[in-house]
Order: sequence, then C-alpha cells, then structure tokens
Amino acid sequence: HISFLYVGFALGLQQHANRSHSTDAEDSPTSEGQCNTGKKSVTCNVCGKLFKNKYKIHEHHRIHTGEKPYLCETCGKSFTQGGSLLVHMRTHSGEKPYTCNTCGERFCYLLALKKHKAVHTGENPFFCTTCGKTFTQRGSLLVHMRIHSGEKPYSCKTCGKSFTKKCTLLVHVRIHTGEKPYTCKTCGKTFSQNSHLLVHMRIHTGEKPYPCQTCGKKFTCSSHLSVHLRTHTGEKPFHCKSCGKMFTRSSNLLEHMRTHTGEKPYPCNTCGKKFTCSSHFAYSTFTLAL
Repeated sequence: HISFLYVGFALGLQQHANRSHSTDAEDSPTSEGQCNTGKKSVTCNVCGKLFKNKYKIHEHHRIHTGEKPYLCETCGKSFTQGGSLLVHMRTHSGEKPYTCNTCGERFCYLLALKKHKAVHTGENPFFCTTCGKTFTQRGSLLVHMRIHSGEKPYSCKTCGKSFTKKCTLLVHVRIHTGEKPYTCKTCGKTFSQNSHLLVHMRIHTGEKPYPCQTCGKKFTCSSHLSVHLRTHTGEKPFHCKSCGKMFTRSSNLLEHMRTHTGEKPYPCNTCGKKFTCSSHFAYSTFTLAL
C-alpha cells in the first residue's frame, strides 16, 4: 500500500501529467487542435470507456482489478485513487473546505455542497414518472425507482439478503462481522451505524427533539414517538396469529407468543425457575433478595 505521505506528491505529479503531457509518445497530441479539444483517444479493453491518456486508463483499470493502493493510515480504508484518499482524510481531520455562499454551512465534499444548494434554490429537476416524487440528482431518482420495480441489486454474500442501496448493504454486513465503527466519546459505547450513535448521544445531552402534539411528552427518537402515539389513537398493529390478540408494540407480541409456544428464555440462576419475559424474571430475583 502507498503511504498517505506519498499521496500529495503522487497527486501533484498526476495533475501535472494530465495538464501538460501524457506519459507515452503515442499519447501525445498530433496537433495543437487536438490538445485544445481534449480528445479522448485511449480505450479501456475491458469496458470500452475512452480516456485522454494512458495514466488515466491505468488508474481506471483498478476498478476492474480491484486494486486499491492508497491506504488511510488512520482507519485502514483503501482507495483506487490518491485524490479519493485525500478527500477521505477530511472525515478524520474535520476539514470542510467547501462553504455555502447562502447560509455559510461548510462541507467536506464538493458533491455534498452541490446537494445542499438545492435546499435554497428548491430545484428538483428529476421526477419519478410513477409517483411524481422529485429529486435534485439523477442518481437519487434511479435509486428511488427500485422501490417501484422491486430491484435489489446488492446482495449479502453471507446470508443472501438483498438491498436497493449499496450503503444499506454495507451497514447490514456489520451484523455478520460485528463491526461497530462509531464510538460514543462520553461513555465508550460502540455502534454499527452513525444514526444509532446520534440517538444514543441524546441520553447524555438530554435532548428530546420529538414532542407529542397531543400531550407534550418528548422523545429521543421518532420511533419512540410513533409507539407512544398509539396510546392516544388506540392503534394496535401487531396481532397474534394464534389467538387474535392485538398489541401496540412488536416486543409485547413476541412475549405473548411464548404463552403459545411455551418458550421461557429467562432462567433464574438461583432456583432454576424459567420465565417468559425479562420483567417477570427481574421481579422474581427481587422477591428472592428480600
């Protein structure tokens, strides 16, 4: 792997080669006109894509070979291009060189800034012909269309489960690997998803941004609010297929199902008695301690 210290030099050399000349004589423009037009004359023999010079096609070939010679010395993630590594390093350094001229918010990536600008302009040029939903980017529309088509092109090699988005697959894979890359700086607890860490942090900050419009009670996450709202609406979406009894929470249904299956997964270490739910086990332990 190539050290991060070398990347700056390599990237500068790459940019110079792209601007000034190509690495081989056969890549050199035959006329001033060709140089100005930026004609792409080198073809990838794998996919047929065209490139300006052999340096670019060599870099492109890594997509097909899977080679990732640029290694992040902080987290170990590797990349096909030195430029991608330099951009990635901002996630560790906190550098945000791209600023929104409208509101002043700063971003690590140029693409993130471009996406953000649509918030101010209201521009959504790409729309779904099935449901009418609009998007700021064509890629977002294509991903959305999979909801209607049912296409799930990203499959887990371990369990076979498939997903519409690559990022969703990457998060899912952590179930199998046990990887939890997001750490709470306050208590050290780790999480597989950044969103889970953000929700957890509210335990320390006391923030409860989801208020109930009926009674005013506040919650740390939207899912807790959704469950709470059922106390007002009376909705019980989870029903037992054996007896028809209905519940507001899936966890309550799972506990109830044990009355039919006879499962008692909570044993008392003192007397050996088993219980269907943890609350009954906790109560028994408490009474034995008295």
